[in-house]
Amino acid sequence: MYEKIIVGYDDSEFSSAALCQAAGWIRRHGGTAVLAHSVFFSEEEFTSLPEQREQRFKLGRNMCSIARDSMSAELGLNGNLLAFVCEGEPHEVLVDMARAKNADLIALGTHGRKGIKKIFMGSVTSRVLQSSPCDVLIVKKAADCEGPYRSVLLSYDGSPVSKKALGRACELAKIEGSEVTALYVVPRYEEMVEFISSSIIKENIALDARKVLSEAASLAAEMGVTVKTEMADGNEAERIVETARKLKNDLIIRGTHGWVGFDKALIGSVIENVIINAPCPVLAVR
Repeated sequence: MYEKIIVGYDDSEFSSAALCQAAGWIRRHGGTAVLAHSVFFSEEEFTSLPEQREQRFKLGRNMCSIARDSMSAELGLNGNLLAFVCEGEPHEVLVDMARAKNADLIALGTHGRKGIKKIFMGSVTSRVLQSSPCDVLIVKKAADCEGPYRSVLLSYDGSPVSKKALGRACELAKIEGSEVTALYVVPRYEEMVEFISSSIIKENIALDARKVLSEAASLAAEMGVTVKTEMADGNEAERIVETARKLKNDLIIRGTHGWVGFDKALIGSVIENVIINAPCPVLAVR
């Protein structure tokens, strides 16, 4: 499923958690991981402190070497963990390396910034999500263990990208014995347009929702997997997070949907809001 994993590493607790997840996957299923550490050195810094450039490279190589050796010794992954230190913006280093290595997955940690700082400055996570050529696993904290994902919540809306996410969930179910729950959050049409609801309209919306979930169950059955289904309404990101907490899921899977215009970038996307509040890792499927 994932044979080549790029791990964004900067020695923080968040990136260490991402490395832990990637290493656990390799231990269970094989494959290789590349620790990617970026050294960003602005032109102004280069002019005033040129000696800092090499010091930062040395520090990066040292921290990656320690992490690689420690994880390899702990999980017996000798030869399966590599490390590269590159110059550039963190998100560009990760995306470029994923393309160069033909990676299946980028794993990175995030502290899930909220508020005005995140909105206007952006984050490595959101930039990677926008431009990654492959799936992205986002981890906010160290998991209790690096064991298999036993309980998976899939955000499903019937779109092509959510069907691809369903495929990923079914792959996990087969190789890790995961129990998969497909959640469909009914759109709040009255919040998007001038929409007048009635009992008949509500019944039709509920009927459409059941059809979407029935489709998810049928597609999964064709792949040899049984999925449970849940339906909710309200704010999509909030319902996804609430359901993950209720079901004590080990992983949330959702397809990424493209940003559209300035308003979309300013307000943020459902997947970003899920990542900020999720109680477990989030797998964003491209």
